[in-house]
Formats: sequence, C-alpha cells, structure tokens
Amino acid sequence: MGALHKAHLRLIRVAREHAGTDGEVAVSIFVNPLQFEPGSDYERYPRPEKADEDFCRDAGVDLLFCPPVGEMYFGDRSTFVEETSLSSVLEGESRPGHFRGVCTVVAKLFNILAPDAAVFGEKDFQQLAIVRRMVRDLNFKIDIIAVPTIRESDGLACSSRNRYLNVEERKQATVLRKAVMKGAAMAGNGETSAVRIVSAVREIIGKAPLARIEYIDFVDAENLRPIEVVRSNSLLALAVFFGKTRLIDNIRLP
Repeated sequence: MGALHKAHLRLIRVAREHAGTDGEVAVSIFVNPLQFEPGSDYERYPRPEKADEDFCRDAGVDLLFCPPVGEMYFGDRSTFVEETSLSSVLEGESRPGHFRGVCTVVAKLFNILAPDAAVFGEKDFQQLAIVRRMVRDLNFKIDIIAVPTIRESDGLACSSRNRYLNVEERKQATVLRKAVMKGAAMAGNGETSAVRIVSAVREIIGKAPLARIEYIDFVDAENLRPIEVVRSNSLLALAVFFGKTRLIDNIRLP
C-alpha cells in the first residue's frame, strides 16, 4: 500500500531472484479503501507517491502499477471476494470486513497483471495464509512466495505505520519483539500451555506504559484455529496499540 521501506525492498529482490534475467518484476501500489474499517486511518495513511516511484526505479522494478480508486472500483460495485474460515480469527475478528477487502483487491490485481508468482511478507502472516487459500480455492495459476519478516535494527518489524509513532512510542514498541521471543523461548524450553505463554507475553508488554493490547493468541499456523496446547508449527500472534498506532507481530514455532 505504499510508503515503501526496506522490507518492501526485500520483497522486490526476492521477486527478481524468482523472475530471473528474462522475467519482469511488477509492483502494485494501491491504498485499498475496502480493507479499512470505519474510523480507521484510511485518510491519513501515508501516500508518498514520488518517493515510492523513485524507490521502485532504484530497485530495478520493471512495472509500477498505481491505479486510482475510480479505476479499480465501479461506483455501483456489488461483487466481492471473501474467505470465510481463516479470516474469522485474529485480525479478522478485530477488523470485520478487512480480509474481504484484501481478497477482493488482490484477486483484481491478479486478474489485471496476470503474474506467474506473487511475493508476500510473513509479518502479515494471516494475510499470507488467506491469499494462499484464495489462490488454491479459486484456481489461480500463481505461485505465492513467502518472505520472512524484515526488522529494524532494534527488532521492531518494518511497517509503513511505524512512521506514525512519536519518539517515546517508537522506543516502547520494541517490546513487541521481546515479547514474541519470550514466548518462543518458553515453548522451546518445553512449556506447552498456550495460556501460560500468553500470560508471560502479556506481562512483558504490560511493562511498556504506552502499550494497549488488542489481542495475543496462539493458533495453528496451517488453519489459524486457536490452540490450547502449543506444538510444532504453532503461531504466536499479537496486535498492540501505541497511542493511535496499531502494530502487529508474530512468531512461528518450528
């Protein structure tokens, strides 16, 4: 959705590796109104168009697709794409309608650009899982390539929304990485109770005075169903506000 940063650069580089010397890399930038719930930050979402264009040019992108809203959606649109299982938890529970917007716009972009492969980051793990399910269920002939979360030097996951944070919020937001690492360490040391791990993660985040927890959950990484017993391929996912800025993070257990 624009406001590109080093994590996007990694996605572009992975796309180039898969495309090879004879392939082309396309980047779409579109701040999609359908995936913003009422009262969210759609209007203030950063849109540094010139900087993003320069970013893509410097990264060697072959095609930059930046359609206006009126070109992507008819005024009387009445057709949507919706996944109904993986999207019912985590972000989907907190942001009703969000993934319907994601699936609709991604399906449209796939139809318009007809890529052989598409690259998504694991920071938005649920989004990645839902896009994979949509591609499977609707028989898109597209390979979905996942890229591990890219982080800043202090551990905060790269996000376009990080620029909303003031100095103190930015400093305290690093607690998120510490929290998920604590959860992973507990699991690695043999703790299997999701409740006990979540409680420890919540305690760590609670030490940041500006943090307001929306959710901390353990789910199965394949089907995103909540779990009580932590096992291999479990996902610890969280969403936390710092001021008005909502950040997400996750870690998947091996």
